[in-house]
Amino acid sequence: MSSTSSGPPFLSRGSWQESRRVAEILRKETVGGVLLLIGALAALIWANTAWADSYLALRDTTVGPAALHLDLSLGTWAADGLLAVFFFVVGVELKREFVEGSLRDLRRAAMPITAALGGMVVPALIFVAINLRGGAEALNGWAIPTATDIAFAVAILAVIGSRLPSALRTFLLTLAVVDDLLAVTVIAVFYTDEVNLLYLGAALLPLVAFGVALRRGAGARWWLLLPVLLPAAALTWWLVHESGVHATIAGVLLGFMVPVSQMVGGKEIAVAEQIEHLIRPISAGVAVPVFAFFAAGVTVGGLTGLTDALTDPISAGVIAGLVLGKVAGIFGVSYLMARFTRAHLDDELSWLDVLGVSLLGGIGFTVSLLIGDLAFGAGTVAADHVKVAVLCGSLLSALLASVVLTVRNRAYRTIAALEQIDADGDGIPDVYQKR
Repeated sequence: MSSTSSGPPFLSRGSWQESRRVAEILRKETVGGVLLLIGALAALIWANTAWADSYLALRDTTVGPAALHLDLSLGTWAADGLLAVFFFVVGVELKREFVEGSLRDLRRAAMPITAALGGMVVPALIFVAINLRGGAEALNGWAIPTATDIAFAVAILAVIGSRLPSALRTFLLTLAVVDDLLAVTVIAVFYTDEVNLLYLGAALLPLVAFGVALRRGAGARWWLLLPVLLPAAALTWWLVHESGVHATIAGVLLGFMVPVSQMVGGKEIAVAEQIEHLIRPISAGVAVPVFAFFAAGVTVGGLTGLTDALTDPISAGVIAGLVLGKVAGIFGVSYLMARFTRAHLDDELSWLDVLGVSLLGGIGFTVSLLIGDLAFGAGTVAADHVKVAVLCGSLLSALLASVVLTVRNRAYRTIAALEQIDADGDGIPDVYQKR
């Protein structure tokens, strides 16, 4: 049942423009999520056949100029290079959310921000509690269960045919965006061993040049600047890589430099939206699936190997953090915040809907796998156990979310029909025009 308290609304529908933008983003992420699942499944199958050695040989094949310290394995290129494209889109989306999206209004953004924080802190605490006896090495993986994979989550929604109402879609996307920001911060602060300040400072030059070129460039025809933008972005990435900070951070910084909009000839040009439309398909359709292919391939070793992996306290911490910690953090903080602020749910929604979205938050794939390799070293036994745990925890969260959200599908279909009624024929559904 919805709350009837008289405080501010929680999970309000928002504007028609915002609802369309969120729906468009999630549609693209759905395709990316399906490709991600295909890439991960292909790697898992290949790594557990008689040809497993050929998969490992492919993943460990080294390419790149040694003179630039870029003689990296294909698996490392996927994690450091391709994921930088993913994090570039994250940076652009973060900036759009803060400038014109749901994070612009601090009062409205307080709930998803605190929920995302809860969804990070509680899984980390659960992991630490389970691995206290494992020493500092085991505890290094505390951040693995804190991430949410939005592409995987919306792919699950597509599979079960659940059409979330616009308010829940916005809440889920905002959670994921804040989650990504927290994950980037964690990677930069806790998984950087040594920092070369000279290289890091030098990275500011091409980074600023990238931003200036976009701001003073061709406006609606910004793509004419690609001969300048691409080298500046590549140089920023290389300098960050050389500094010791994980190279994906360069992607976020470059994304932050993209102007949300520009005035050109008296006309406002949505530069960030144009760039996002160009890069997001590359990120969702190529970068993330290829990373998943190289990151998810773990040789389980039959039932014995699976038992060994799942009985490892590190694995138990990851699974419990994803399945239990995310729900306790997101749902628990949301409920407490609503009670504390006397916020009320929209009459069309219930706390069961918040529970379903919280369970989706337990799907931590892409960034969780990345942090696992950073914490324990790619190819180590602990890192392989993390991969098994992330896969199991994410799938269990997905199954539980599917059960909860499927129960509400009839209500979602009713809300979806209501959100399409346009009695006055002005192109904007009537529910978005109610005062």
